[in-house]
Amino acid sequence: MSLIDTAQINALTRFLDATAQRQQAITTNIANIDTPNYHTKDVEFRSLLEQASSGVMPASFQPHLREVQGLMERPDGNNVSLEREGLALADTQLQFQTGVQLLRSEFKRLQTAIQEGSK
Repeated sequence: MSLIDTAQINALTRFLDATAQRQQAITTNIANIDTPNYHTKDVEFRSLLEQASSGVMPASFQPHLREVQGLMERPDGNNVSLEREGLALADTQLQFQTGVQLLRSEFKRLQTAIQEGSK
């Protein structure tokens, strides 16, 4: 394990990957808002966060998309809600920004350790 290849950095990298995939799913939902019979999809995000926080992350980490159940369908069979997707996008952006800040903090901690070790 290298100095930069720490468990915290790996977990944060996976977290950022999951938020990026969720953002892609949300934008795909918005792009398909007028597509008949299209159903909203989302990333299994809560289970990913639980895995990341417990430290039990598989080596082949891959977030999974799933159809969102329980949303109201329009007569054309589409169940995308612009309001829901807008809120999910804002939430995902905040999560991504938080992940970036945590990653910056981790790099700052490593930089401080390197600087202190060279004295």
